Amino acid sequence: VGMTGDGVNDAPALKQADVGIAMGIKGTEVTKEAADMVLTDDNFATIASAVREGRRVYDNLKKTILFIMPTNLAQGLLIIIALLAGNLIPLTPVLILWMNMATSATLSFGLAFEAGEKNIMRRPPRDPKLHVMDGFAIWRVIFVGSMIAVSAFVLEAWLQPRGYSPEFIRTVLLQTLVTAQWFYMLNCRVADGFSLSKGLLANRGIWIVSGVLLVLQLLIIYAPFMQMLFGTEALPFRYWVITFIIGFVMFLIVEVEKPLTRRWRTA
Repeated sequence: VGMTGDGVNDAPALKQADVGIAMGIKGTEVTKEAADMVLTDDNFATIASAVREGRRVYDNLKKTILFIMPTNLAQGLLIIIALLAGNLIPLTPVLILWMNMATSATLSFGLAFEAGEKNIMRRPPRDPKLHVMDGFAIWRVIFVGSMIAVSAFVLEAWLQPRGYSPEFIRTVLLQTLVTAQWFYMLNCRVADGFSLSKGLLANRGIWIVSGVLLVLQLLIIYAPFMQMLFGTEALPFRYWVITFIIGFVMFLIVEVEKPLTRRWRTA
């Protein structure tokens, strides 16, 4: 329930309402203190704009969480699977730091600038008791995280018997995880619809952070001083193609999963 008011006598009702809205021009200081929102221009049409922006911010926050957590899960699962299978440890601590502080942080900025979805004002109010990490979010994190981890593990198992150095294998796995992250960022643009429905160029922020990420990856893979710091090796072009194909296949799988889970949630 939303409640507007400007006088001292409105303060108790504003306090008890789900959203108390005080008038910014005519409202008293008491009502402003009791309210959740202050309507600075006293124009009720501004409330709709505020609701739209609030829903956009909430959606983008949830998209960012759903983007970051599967990669963290994939890193943990990949290391656990490798330990149980007796394989090479796929990621060193510095590479995990690189993924968390350089790639994940960089790409998440792109989602922060995502425009609101088309039906954003047609949705009913969200239950304040619902958590950001609801059943759907937990499923998506487990599904995507497991898929990334298994894909990377299969690639590691394919590379290891072929005599490649540990540094080379870790570099391939790093690039695989980063490419999967980039494609999954595109998946996260729309929570349960076709990701490219907004248009590839609708959010310039995504392409800016993608360019920054590409530069960072080129540095860590090919710059000699970065190779010494992070224990990486230069990759032939074919491995960029392999990791791109793996990421693209995972992108398509998540796109197919979206309508299936949407039916499950609405059933």
